[in-house]
Amino acid sequence: MKPLRLRIVQFITEAAVIAAMYAILTILLVPLSSGQLQVRVAEALTILPYFTPAAIPGLFAGCLIANIFTGEGIFDILLGPLVTLLAAFLTAKMPSKYLAPLPPVILNAVYVGLLLYYTAELPMVLTMVLVAVGETVACYVIGYPLLLLLEKHYEKIFVRK
Repeated sequence: MKPLRLRIVQFITEAAVIAAMYAILTILLVPLSSGQLQVRVAEALTILPYFTPAAIPGLFAGCLIANIFTGEGIFDILLGPLVTLLAAFLTAKMPSKYLAPLPPVILNAVYVGLLLYYTAELPMVLTMVLVAVGETVACYVIGYPLLLLLEKHYEKIFVRK
């Protein structure tokens, strides 16, 4: 068993790396990362709480940083990361790897759909559907294969105990 201090350092390091990856991917791919039909490629990382609890604060921090640069105003900067935090927590609790990408798809479809409905006056249901499609691409088409790859190499990447 690793000493507590080493485990804390490892947790913080994992969270920081995940936050940086999420923020950088979102900011660099900004044309894809926002709007009614968006594929926020960084959302593929939302499968990481399935493997490590450090991903929960990491995704929250990464989303906060990304939304400061790319968000749809103050509500998105404040609320978007909270939705990501909830999605990450739920992902960590998913009973199977097939369901792991589902929480961010559902929560972001509802949240971003409502946000764009109120801020950009876009049609709510259509916007929710389009956001769900983009989230499905990010979380299942990109994220799920990432999950399978990480699962295959889990011991090499996420060293525990």
